[in-house]
Amino acid sequence: MREYSLWDKWILTFDKILPAKWDPLTTRPNPATHIPEMALTLSERKHAAGLMRINHVGEVCAQALYQGQAFGARSVVIQEKLQKAAQEEVDHLHWCQERLEELNAHTSYLNPFWYISAWLLGLTVGLLGDKISLGFLAETEHQVARHLTKHLECLPTLDKKSRAIVEQMRLEEIEHASTAENAGGIPLPLLIQWSMQALARCMKIIAYRI
Repeated sequence: MREYSLWDKWILTFDKILPAKWDPLTTRPNPATHIPEMALTLSERKHAAGLMRINHVGEVCAQALYQGQAFGARSVVIQEKLQKAAQEEVDHLHWCQERLEELNAHTSYLNPFWYISAWLLGLTVGLLGDKISLGFLAETEHQVARHLTKHLECLPTLDKKSRAIVEQMRLEEIEHASTAENAGGIPLPLLIQWSMQALARCMKIIAYRI
């Protein structure tokens, strides 16, 4: 793996905040590509768009968290694991954006804010040590998987395209959590878990509309 200087890392991080980064290059096909579009009512389409916008913001935050954690990680091996997880989340980001475009909906106008906030949080966690960082990653993925399970229950029954994307994301988030735990991540205190859930709830309420 190439060794980057501190200045190189700052430039790469700033580059990811640019608006163009919300239109990433995917490495895998969209799981909903071959699923036909079903007729949704206006309210169903609006609700589906709100949920998929939340998921898109979640992936923006995932990118930022992993990049921030990698920036602060002490071990090169851990840096590689975090960078790999971030790359895999790029596909999720792209799939959500494609679905929002199909629903004639916009991504969150606050994406730069979400990214910067999550990156700073990731950096803070990364500086606390690799075991804590991996534990934070695992807990984040567990919470995201539970959140996606709820979205599968809330999405319109006929919106099979969104459901296919969310289900594939859910399976891969569970896998990411297991990878982080197997790599040495430690369980986080309940207070931190609850705080993470509270922050996520605030993000969902805002991202659903803005």
